[in-house]
Amino acid sequence: MIALGCDHGGFELMQEVKAHLTQKGIEFMDFGTDSAEATDYPIYAKRVARAVLSGQCDRGILICGTGIGISITANRFKGIRCALCHDVFSAEATRQHNDANILAMGGRVVGPGLALMIVDTFLSTPFSNATRHQNRIRLMETDEI
Repeated sequence: MIALGCDHGGFELMQEVKAHLTQKGIEFMDFGTDSAEATDYPIYAKRVARAVLSGQCDRGILICGTGIGISITANRFKGIRCALCHDVFSAEATRQHNDANILAMGGRVVGPGLALMIVDTFLSTPFSNATRHQNRIRLMETDEI
C-alpha cells in the first residue's frame, strides 16, 4: 500500500500518479489534498509520514510545488527517509543506498512523463542491503558519529 499526499502545487501531478498506480493495480491511500485550492503542505507530509511509520502503508509519495517543503516536513519524523527526486537515477540510488521510504517530487519542476518513470523506479527498486548502506542508515538515525 502506498500513501499519497500533496498540496495544491502538486495536485495536478498527483492526479497523474494516481491514475498510473490504478492502471498498474498498485493500491494506495490518498491523504489529500482533494483540490487545487491553496493549502499547507505540512498537513499532507505529516499524514503520509505517520501512515508509513505506523505500517499502515509500505511507502509514500509526496508532491508539492518544488518538493522541498514537503520533503523537509516528512524528514522531521524519526524513521522517515524522504528523498526529493527529479530524475530516475536519484530514485533508483536512494532506494538502493538509503532505503528511502517516501518519494518527494515537485509538481512545478518535473513533468508527468518523467514523474511516472521516477515513481516506477522508486517503487520497483529494492534496498541493496549492503553492510555499508545499513551502517549509513544507522548513522542517520542515531546521534553517534
